[in-house]
Amino acid sequence: MTECWFTEDGASRRRAIDTDQNRETEQIRNVVSAPVPGQQGVSFVTVYSPALRRRADITLFVPPGKPNQALPLLILLHGVYGSHWNWAVLGNVPGTATEMFKEGSIGQFAIAMPSDGLWGDGSGYVVHRKLNAESWIMDDVPACVRVVCPELQGERIFLAGQSMGGFGALRIGAKYAPRVAGISAHSAVTSLTDLMPHVQEPMREYQAAGKRDTDILYWMRRNRAQLPPVRFDCGTEDALLESNRALHGALLKERIPHSYEEYPGGHDWVYWQQHVRATLRFVSESAYGNALRP
Repeated sequence: MTECWFTEDGASRRRAIDTDQNRETEQIRNVVSAPVPGQQGVSFVTVYSPALRRRADITLFVPPGKPNQALPLLILLHGVYGSHWNWAVLGNVPGTATEMFKEGSIGQFAIAMPSDGLWGDGSGYVVHRKLNAESWIMDDVPACVRVVCPELQGERIFLAGQSMGGFGALRIGAKYAPRVAGISAHSAVTSLTDLMPHVQEPMREYQAAGKRDTDILYWMRRNRAQLPPVRFDCGTEDALLESNRALHGALLKERIPHSYEEYPGGHDWVYWQQHVRATLRFVSESAYGNALRP
């Protein structure tokens, strides 16, 4: 794999990286911006994705300064109609994470905020006939970020998201449980039925890998012995509240460990900007326990 990025002075650098992929050997080519003015630790990445068969974008946040340990990676997924910049701009995640790092309430970790593949109104982060938005998240995004940020630890990642991104985090996290360290969702779409009123594409376009493949509960049942910690929350004024309660009830019935919480609020960025703090604490506690690392 060849990677290309820009240093702060604008010069470009390249190097060849060998990767071991369980698929045909393809190059992942990326370009990384200089740090975004006014947002410490934030850069934009444009990468060719073999899974999507085209270029795609990632907003990447790496805590400023040289880390004194390997960094965990959180991949934070956006909702329908959105793109890679949503969590950074509308959710203020880099600012919130920096504040929490500085006050010592969480340990340090990198945060990748990718687009969903920009298919239709929202890819659902599933397998489609002509692209694989699931593999983009689980394979291409981590591979790209590990080249840009060699300080990342191990192979296991954290997945989180809001709305459609919550569906992606819960479903992909359960499906690839051995490769995931923790799952968090806010105001999650819990099934394709929840998603259909908000997209133009028919349901069959989301079921290229079969109906069962898109079922969160199916994957949680199947991989229950390997599931990482799971948490999710929803606002009490959110139209998806009953769906989230139904998923919570189904998980209780199946005796699948998880944490579910409800808070005042609706399906909007006011709610997500406030409650993403729970995801950041969850990642830190899962990665570091109570012994926070500077």
